[in-house]
Amino acid sequence: MKTGRATQKDVARLAGVSQASVSMVMSGGGSPAISSETWERITNAAAQLGYMPNRFAQALKTNRTMTIACVVPDITNPFYPALMRGIQSVAEKLGYDVIAVSTDGSAEREQHFLDWSRQGRVDGVIGVFFTLRAADFKPLVDAGVPVVRIESSKKRGGDIAIDDIFIDSYAAALAVTQFLIGRGHRRIAMVAGRGGPQGVRVEGYRTALTQAGGTPYLVIDEEFSETGGARATETVLASGYAPTAIFAANDLMAIGVMQALRDRGIAIPGEIAVAGFDDISAARLVTPSLTTVSQFQGDIGVKAAQILMERLRGSKPGGAGTALEMPFSLIERGST
Repeated sequence: MKTGRATQKDVARLAGVSQASVSMVMSGGGSPAISSETWERITNAAAQLGYMPNRFAQALKTNRTMTIACVVPDITNPFYPALMRGIQSVAEKLGYDVIAVSTDGSAEREQHFLDWSRQGRVDGVIGVFFTLRAADFKPLVDAGVPVVRIESSKKRGGDIAIDDIFIDSYAAALAVTQFLIGRGHRRIAMVAGRGGPQGVRVEGYRTALTQAGGTPYLVIDEEFSETGGARATETVLASGYAPTAIFAANDLMAIGVMQALRDRGIAIPGEIAVAGFDDISAARLVTPSLTTVSQFQGDIGVKAAQILMERLRGSKPGGAGTALEMPFSLIERGST
């Protein structure tokens, strides 16, 4: 019986493939000819045998780190763990580790992590970027580091080989506002944080309310947070607008809205209905539970990682960028 450290030859024998295939999979280089099923069979065989490739030696040989970066604006926002879990579920099966970094939505930190990625620290980048534009990613793509952006508005792809995944936040905000209008509301205020997805969500709200003959009232706070939502609510209540509903641009702000209303003894939804956006786990736990928009962020993470891996394995060659629209769903709960 063979003893000692498992080799690629052992993995190949167990998986029923060539050693060359094992070498390609273990190095992360891959090949379009290696199917996802074969890739998974090889990685499962490696795990069963306890085969551990020497990452340092591989990096020197293949110029690959077997690591990808997941860049998000706020790692403490409950929206992002499900997204990162989806990314990790795909990456780990293919032998990649995931590093999560947080930018606070600042232009300087977003650019810093692009520069950091160009230094050969990661093989690919998946991220939510509030300030950078497509042209800012060109040096990274030209350096051979593929990028998948997760966006909040419609994209069409472009000349730079960046892959975009998006939900139509304009349509989703339109749907939320129309839902509230259908419940008889005409004085619907909106609260939002500065930057990020604020613009398209506000536009959807304005369009729906204006078309219904209502008058929009918007408060922008510095933070997409519970504190920001509570502050913005105080501004709304002091304005004389007298809303019967408040739509928050994300669930954290919506929870802050609800707290501010409770502190004033205002019944939800009896006096003021509340709706949010994102369907974070806490949306189901607050009282009353929060009406919101689900973006299925776990599915977005899975798809983003699959697209990135196609770039890394060469089955999606360079050239034009692509754009993929993902679904959203309005979740009606007790707050409306």
